[in-house]
Amino acid sequence: MAGMSGRFSTVIKAKINRMLDKAEDPSETLEYSYQKQMELLQNVKKGIADVVTSKKRLQLQQQKLEQQVVKLDTQARQALAQNREDLARVALERKQFAQGELQGLDSQVQELEAQQQALVDKEQKLRAKIDQFRTKKEVIKAQYSAAEASVKISEAASGVGEEMADVGMAMQRAIDKTENMRARANAMDELEASGAFDDQLSLTAGQDDIDRQLHELSSQSAVDDDLARLRAELGQGSAPQQALGAGDETQTPSQEKPA
Repeated sequence: MAGMSGRFSTVIKAKINRMLDKAEDPSETLEYSYQKQMELLQNVKKGIADVVTSKKRLQLQQQKLEQQVVKLDTQARQALAQNREDLARVALERKQFAQGELQGLDSQVQELEAQQQALVDKEQKLRAKIDQFRTKKEVIKAQYSAAEASVKISEAASGVGEEMADVGMAMQRAIDKTENMRARANAMDELEASGAFDDQLSLTAGQDDIDRQLHELSSQSAVDDDLARLRAELGQGSAPQQALGAGDETQTPSQEKPA
């Protein structure tokens, strides 16, 4: 059971892979990869902007602390000038604290500058790689388009492509239908010439072709009798055979006259 399951999984994966290969367009795949790299480049630029913004914020704090240090130093000097050593000491203590914060900010600003420079270097390298990828992408797309066009032309010329195969099959079907229709038309003409259709239409209920032929012979005989009777009445011929049968000794008008 495990072997069958593994085989089934392999067959499904193979079919899916084949479908994906058939549906994949190299040009679209390259464009998608290029867009993803451009998004990455934009993220790097955004990171650089964030680092620079943080550095500028720390530099503003540095300026404020430097101004505070100068101010506290001035206050300490003024306090000593007025014999206020205690006040001068407070000012100097605050000055020392501000200078300590200032040194901490200096180190943070230096770290941000290092991060900024590292991101700028990465951004430049990434931009160079994207430029190379874009150039190669366009070359590959052009080569693929040319190869694809060449394949289509070759398939059209040789008739081995799917579209041309469909065209060839459609033409063969049309030829077959035409030949069948011509054969049917010839058969209809032959049947019509032989009177097969008329015979079937002239038959009434319960009759067959023998009844029809006997009826035609009877009708023809009746017509011949009528025609002979008319000729006898007009003196152009003998009376019908049936009329003569009533008395064989009776002579026709032409026989009463002497020759």
